[in-house]
Amino acid sequence: MAEIVYMPKLSDTMLEGVVAGWNKKVGDTVKEGEILAEIETDKATMEFESFFDGVLLYIGVETGKSAPVNSILAIIGQTGEDISTIIAGAGTTAAPIVEEKKEGAPKVVAVPNPAPVAAAPAPKAEAPKSTPIANNSNGRIFASPLAKKLAEEKGIDINAVGGTGEGGRIVKRDVDHYTPYTPAERQPVASSSVAGVESFTDEPVSQMRKTIARRLAESKFTAPHFYLTLDINMENAMASRKALNAIEGVKVSFNDMVIKAVAHALKQNPNVNSSWMGDFIRRNQHVHVGVAVAVEDGLLVPVVRFADTKGLLQISAEVREYAKKAKDKKLQPSDWEGNTFTISNLGMFGIESFTAIVNPPDSCILAIGGIKEVPVVKNGQIVPGNVMKVTLSCDHRVVDGATGAAFLQTFKQYMENPVSMLL
Repeated sequence: MAEIVYMPKLSDTMLEGVVAGWNKKVGDTVKEGEILAEIETDKATMEFESFFDGVLLYIGVETGKSAPVNSILAIIGQTGEDISTIIAGAGTTAAPIVEEKKEGAPKVVAVPNPAPVAAAPAPKAEAPKSTPIANNSNGRIFASPLAKKLAEEKGIDINAVGGTGEGGRIVKRDVDHYTPYTPAERQPVASSSVAGVESFTDEPVSQMRKTIARRLAESKFTAPHFYLTLDINMENAMASRKALNAIEGVKVSFNDMVIKAVAHALKQNPNVNSSWMGDFIRRNQHVHVGVAVAVEDGLLVPVVRFADTKGLLQISAEVREYAKKAKDKKLQPSDWEGNTFTISNLGMFGIESFTAIVNPPDSCILAIGGIKEVPVVKNGQIVPGNVMKVTLSCDHRVVDGATGAAFLQTFKQYMENPVSMLL
């Protein structure tokens, strides 16, 4: 009996999937557990295994095309099995499967749908051509009646007006914008030169970008955001990082130190480690820190789980592995789900400060700017110092100003005294 394979829901935010590629073609034998196709979700490209044994009788979504979750992805059955009623019941007009009778065993083939007739491309727009003399070989002036009348009223010689209408025809705007030529300028001109050419490229929106647009728009327009900005003295953090990285085999970034400090600050300020759930607020006792990672199509947020229990070396190793998997589109749902707080760091790009949009279901996100050398006051003297700006974006439904400020003060204490994170 034929079995329907539906478009799977491979992430909690997935509404539709794109088939990145098929590992089988119609007529191939499929075994349970074999990779049937690669599906691009809103966050990664994932391998999709078959749940059935049989022959691939039907492909419902071509490579590069998208389909909603739970729509027909494929049909697996036995050679020669009639699946027309299944396809008809699904309300699809995709390619049916028929048998091609030849010598020997029947061969299952796909009958392709008639190729859609492509619309003829629109003619490329050309820059208007202007000619000071708008007469044809018979001496007839190519001008609209309105342009002639307007030229007569203004006392303008219609022969001296350049035409920008179709075929060099003089129209009203030519008369309106006419400027008398000097004798040198009244030479016939074949065409005017164009300073530049307008052009653009339309790119299809990826599943990841669609989800980013939808989720962040929902967050920005439904969660009342407010922002708290703080300067942090990074002298001790810089010295501590230098000392750690001097140890053979150790590689710690400022971002790793930020994650560790955030985790400790969340344990001391649990109200920030919360989520708005509509009818109730969830206070999380565990600390899962999401770290925004830039990829080609947008942002992914892999999660460092139980970050408060991990050392800097373990955090550093996890973040590097997540970054590599994110760029290769190999992250799994278990890698990006469950964050209770998010960090977005643009300091490595030279950004001094910015505000980030809260990443649901979190109630806060911390935007990290770059370290900048500025004049600071120390012991009553102005001396060079290294300062990092951070901005906490808060969902006011969950976190109040004083609560967010208390969290930032705790975070600042850890960053300005990194040794305290080791206690």
